[in-house]
Amino acid sequence: MWTSRRMRDVALVTTLGLLAGVAYAGPHQDSLAKARGIIATREKIVSPHGIQQNLYVPINGIKQWISIRGNDVRNPVLLVLHGGPGSPETPAAWTFQQPWEDYFTVVEWSQRGTGRTYEANTPAQMAPGMTAAGMTDDAAALVQYLQQRFHRKKIFLMGHSWGTVLGVMLAQRHPDWFYAYIGVGQVVNTRQGERVGYEYALHEAQAHHNSEAVRQLESIAPYPGKTLTLDAIGVRSKWEMYYGGLAYGRRDFQWDARTWMLSPDYSDRDLDAIGTGSLYSLKYLLPALLSVSFDNVTDFGCPVIEFVGAHDYTTPSSLVVDWFKRLHAPSKRLVVFADSGHMMFEEQPGRFLVHLVNDALPYATAAGDGAPAERETVN
Repeated sequence: MWTSRRMRDVALVTTLGLLAGVAYAGPHQDSLAKARGIIATREKIVSPHGIQQNLYVPINGIKQWISIRGNDVRNPVLLVLHGGPGSPETPAAWTFQQPWEDYFTVVEWSQRGTGRTYEANTPAQMAPGMTAAGMTDDAAALVQYLQQRFHRKKIFLMGHSWGTVLGVMLAQRHPDWFYAYIGVGQVVNTRQGERVGYEYALHEAQAHHNSEAVRQLESIAPYPGKTLTLDAIGVRSKWEMYYGGLAYGRRDFQWDARTWMLSPDYSDRDLDAIGTGSLYSLKYLLPALLSVSFDNVTDFGCPVIEFVGAHDYTTPSSLVVDWFKRLHAPSKRLVVFADSGHMMFEEQPGRFLVHLVNDALPYATAAGDGAPAERETVN
């Protein structure tokens, strides 16, 4: 499940390092800097009510990096809990997030052990909070910071992949803080997810007569077994991604690598820190993640929206749909993206935006929160 994304990111950073190594020589680096500058200019928030800030916030003893972007600060706040662990969404956010910023003040957070937060602190400083509970404490402190800064009683909470672990835990602790909890690529039961992802990969390998994939997958059977090793997870992850379980229809799991290189928010050094931080995070969080199960966590005190990729085998969609049926919440909604895997906000960004606006935003507007009516004139 989540490790597919994490291992993809480590591979991406390796690729980026090779590409950047070429770019360091002469005009290639100049071209890369120019491209980043063009994108930064295009991404600049110019609305008089807008906000665009990158800053470090002191949270539970360390500096934690956040990006705040939106075209109107009167819009509701949307806090994004990224996947991984140790895998920020920010380097690719310029490819999909800008339309969100018309409707929300979007906060991207590099969690403890991740990217620019990893780079700003020592491993020893971060270690005490490197647990699911500790990072949920971090998220709670960040929500309180946002509530105070933007004078809001409630915000939207969105978790992706590993971020859904923190999201569920936080929504259970403080349901009154949130208009809604939005799960994207929801983790339900890690070991069951590993089993489903493995069975999918093996079935596809056999159907495509891929003898090398079959050999590798059968070598780790029975999977997941009593004890999961990183090597075994890597084999399952490799072939599940190859057959589109991460991004539907894409066998190359580096399909968005160059978008990271062009991020106006991440330098080459920052990109290197993603891979290092991801490995650091895995050291602390792998055992806990392998025991995650929300099978019996079915009562929520805030509305719940689940965005599911029909072809997601990283956090298998079948498990999410079954879990959703058993949820009890003030209201709940399930949206299945027909042509997506685990990365639906990148795979179907237009439909993702429509559902954010139509299914999530009304919880804030019904409470009387948000910017004034749109200023366009329609004749």
